[in-house]
Amino acid sequence: MAPGAFAVNGQVGEGITASVMITCIVAASCGLIYGYDIGISGGVTTMVPFLKKFFPTILRKVAEAKTNLYCRYNSQTLTAFTSSLYIAGLVSSLVASRLTATFGRRNIMLSGGCLFLAGSAINGAAENIFMLILGRILLGFGVGFTNQATPVYLSETAPSKWRGALNTGFTVFISVGIVAANCLNYGATRLSWGWRLSLGLAGVPAIIMTIGVLLISDTPSSLVERGKLEQAKQSLIHVRGIGTNIEPELNDLIVSSDIAKASNQEPFATIFERQYRPHLVMAIALPFFQQVTGIKIIAVYAPVLFQSVGFGHDSAFIAAIIVGLVELGFILVSSTVVDRFGRRFLFLVGGIQMFICQVAVACVLAAVVGVSSTKHISKGHGILVLVLMCLYVAGFGCSWGPLSWLVPSEIFPMKIRTTGQSISIATNFAAGFLLSQTFLTMLCHFKFGAFLFFAGWIFVMTIFVLLFLPETKGIPLNSMYVVWEGHWYWSRFVKAQSSSVMP
Repeated sequence: MAPGAFAVNGQVGEGITASVMITCIVAASCGLIYGYDIGISGGVTTMVPFLKKFFPTILRKVAEAKTNLYCRYNSQTLTAFTSSLYIAGLVSSLVASRLTATFGRRNIMLSGGCLFLAGSAINGAAENIFMLILGRILLGFGVGFTNQATPVYLSETAPSKWRGALNTGFTVFISVGIVAANCLNYGATRLSWGWRLSLGLAGVPAIIMTIGVLLISDTPSSLVERGKLEQAKQSLIHVRGIGTNIEPELNDLIVSSDIAKASNQEPFATIFERQYRPHLVMAIALPFFQQVTGIKIIAVYAPVLFQSVGFGHDSAFIAAIIVGLVELGFILVSSTVVDRFGRRFLFLVGGIQMFICQVAVACVLAAVVGVSSTKHISKGHGILVLVLMCLYVAGFGCSWGPLSWLVPSEIFPMKIRTTGQSISIATNFAAGFLLSQTFLTMLCHFKFGAFLFFAGWIFVMTIFVLLFLPETKGIPLNSMYVVWEGHWYWSRFVKAQSSSVMP
């Protein structure tokens, strides 16, 4: 039987059970640690006791009456604190490719939780910048492992019909982590040791997700890939439901695994073959474009950003919480419609909305703040900026937020799935590092033009989706080759492939 035949004919794998829902929700909770870190970093870097202990020069700059609003937090040492996590995440995500294939998705998620817990303990007890950076590196290893393994786990576990909704759960938990961190920062900023509380409590989401992962089994695909056929069968029964005929799906996984093993090629070499060119392009382009929307900058530096354009300290934290709640709400909306309207439609609608909002923010700041003003913007204009930011993250939450995690995790054949996911996550971290390392300097020199910079990228990536991204809605993982064979451009690379040889 050709790989994917069982699902194409709709014989099994279309239903959704309580078991698969619980399993996917528990696995998706791995997103908590990444979201918490994103949300906590920007808030901590505006806390006066934290800056006084580690970055006193920034306090002196903020105190200067003539300091340009855009440049108040421009410090390479401060950005190194934030961006060091991304370098560690990049390295660990590439290493995780082979580890995930060898030891399974679940075990790598567990390892990521433990590493993140260690990093949070060091950061909470930090006495110098070395300890801060060391803690951030361990946090980076943790999120590198979990970000590599979790989306693949979700895509392999979920039924094809509901893969989009269940995979989106990972992004939902990222957003929950961001909101929780922003709320904690708002309360902790009133304590002299509040920054320790914020950094140290990163261990709580790590403990939650680690305990949760201990209670679930590995994916059927991973178990078959590692030769644990009986465990794979039990895992399939668990997630598909007792009484379901799981034999066709199990046989399909075995055939795909046998084909993958028969090739006997190094996955990192295989993925660069011509027939996998479309997959590789998407694995690099989608996470890169997600980062250059500017969303990570808004999420990480939200309190800094709102203070830089004239919000008060408390107002900046409240604004960051509001933005996070809006993003969370629209990610939940996306999870309910992604399997109905498809990936391409949401990408395009979200891209258009984000482009308009970024241009509008730039126009407001250009008109009110200009390029060198040291005055605070009015309350009315501040609210307008906040509204535009909320509309922007609403567009992101419906599109590039969840979908740039979902699509790379579902397009690769089994033999290069973990490798493709590693490249995707590494690209995400690499782009995140470059942006987090340069944004405060960019804001200082480009002023409102920084938002036009991101708007330009949003325009480019929306056109890219329109022309080059095929629809993957409802296609079984082992039948995904059909979307490339039918595409106007990518068919020239995969046209010769058939279901009998494409695992």
